[in-house]
Amino acid sequence: MRALIHFTFGDPTEVLEVADRPLPEPGAGQVRVRTLLSPIHNHDLWTIRGSYGFTPELPAASGSDAVGIVDALGEGVEQLRVGQRVAGGTFGAWAEYYVAHAAGLVPVPDSMADETAAQLLSMPYSALALLHTLDMKPGEWIAQNTANGLVGKLVAQFARSRGIRVLGLVRRDAAVDELAALGIGDVVSTESADWRDRVAEILDGAQPRAAVDSIGGTAAGDLLSLLGEGGTLVSFGAMGSETLQLSAGDLIFRQLTVKGFWASTIGRTMDAATREVLFSELLQRVGSGEIALPVEAVYPFEEARAAAAASAVPGRAGKILLRFSS
Repeated sequence: MRALIHFTFGDPTEVLEVADRPLPEPGAGQVRVRTLLSPIHNHDLWTIRGSYGFTPELPAASGSDAVGIVDALGEGVEQLRVGQRVAGGTFGAWAEYYVAHAAGLVPVPDSMADETAAQLLSMPYSALALLHTLDMKPGEWIAQNTANGLVGKLVAQFARSRGIRVLGLVRRDAAVDELAALGIGDVVSTESADWRDRVAEILDGAQPRAAVDSIGGTAAGDLLSLLGEGGTLVSFGAMGSETLQLSAGDLIFRQLTVKGFWASTIGRTMDAATREVLFSELLQRVGSGEIALPVEAVYPFEEARAAAAASAVPGRAGKILLRFSS
């Protein structure tokens, strides 16, 4: 089979290559999946650069999420069948076939398009799990930056269904209108010098109990400054800087908490019953169209370098996907 690999860490637009690899065999509790479509996530690109929390051994496989067709069953697998379409993946999903634990795969309804199913678990589930761990109550506020990113859009949509208010920060004035077109309001552009005045107008005296930072650097400090007493800043990503620039005064005098969120860890530690409830909600809301998972473009996996470049273009309306088979 063919797969996307890299022999060195570096820019995905320069180091990704198509190579022949042995067809993997599923072990006990595993299945082999024939890959249809796979999304390009930021963490996939960070892993290829060697700058993520997981560093693979070189030469390394790539990709982490997909939709595909069950091709072979390992010993003891009874909940899935050969020929069934499933969403979910594992490290190395950017290949014509991959092996994953059956428990981590979700059967896809016939009514759901491949393009939607390919995105179903990683980012949407992360956004839903994030809201669950924050344990917000209706009427409370969350502040988040990169509100125009996929996770930002998903957090806003899932929060709305729970009655949770979300203040979104973006770095371009145009992004405010882009989000408004999707029905997402309460968004402020930090490109404008008076952005804090606009934030104060929206909050109208309220203070966020939680904030989600996906940028790092001074952007993390900006979010921290908006929190109310006893609030929590969650570090979700580090698109701008791996260092958080935070005010000691904000932390000390308002007794704020800073913690990290990594979906891989949350997924391993969450109890099965809660995970099943979240998955059920995810399927229902995405399947009904309430939660939108748009696609910007689909590239043949042989053009992965061009696809990685397209994924880095700001202002995309949706995900970049890689096609492996149809």
